[in-house]
This record gives sequence, structure tokens and C-alpha cells, in this order.
Amino acid sequence: MAWTLLTLAGLFEIGWAIGLKYTEGFTSPLPTILTLISMLISVVLLGLAVRTLPVGTAYAVWTGIGTVGTVILGIILFAEPASALRLACIAMIVSGIVGLKITAG
Repeated sequence: MAWTLLTLAGLFEIGWAIGLKYTEGFTSPLPTILTLISMLISVVLLGLAVRTLPVGTAYAVWTGIGTVGTVILGIILFAEPASALRLACIAMIVSGIVGLKITAG
């Protein structure tokens, strides 16, 4: 259950990270509200996950999910570069997330 909560927390982190782009510096009300709600949900779910998971592992996985998802959506939504080196770095982050999951028990 903790891993499910952590995964959801990471997905909401992607939501608020992408949402920041749409808030236009927190001047656009609806995207700002949705972004702030995503932030709150993400942190609450992370807090629930660390009740059972090691905090270092949970935080690294949470930020890793957020990072990978945000980079991928940045490529898709905002035409950010998708160079081979950038994609290789994303693959290393994913490898780290998998490694932390495996070693966490």
C-alpha cells in the first residue's frame, strides 16, 4: 500500500510541476488552484508513504517519478529537447528508482 501511495504522490508531483507552467507566475486563477491542490495531495501522500517506507528511499523515488514524468511531458507538451543524452539520463533515473524499490524490501 505504501508503494501505491508513493506512486500516486509522484504522479501528483508531475501534475503540479507541469501545472506551474500554466499558472503564468500564479496569475492565472484556475491553474494556480489546481497546482496548489496537486502540491498538497502529493505531499500528503508522500507523508503517508513514509510511515512505512524509509524516508530517503521514499523521497528519492517521489522526486524521481516527478522528474521523469515532468521531463517526458515537457518533451511532449512544450517541445523541450529529446536528445539521446537527455533520454539516457532519464533512463538512469528510472534505473535508480527501480534499484531503490528492489533494495527497500
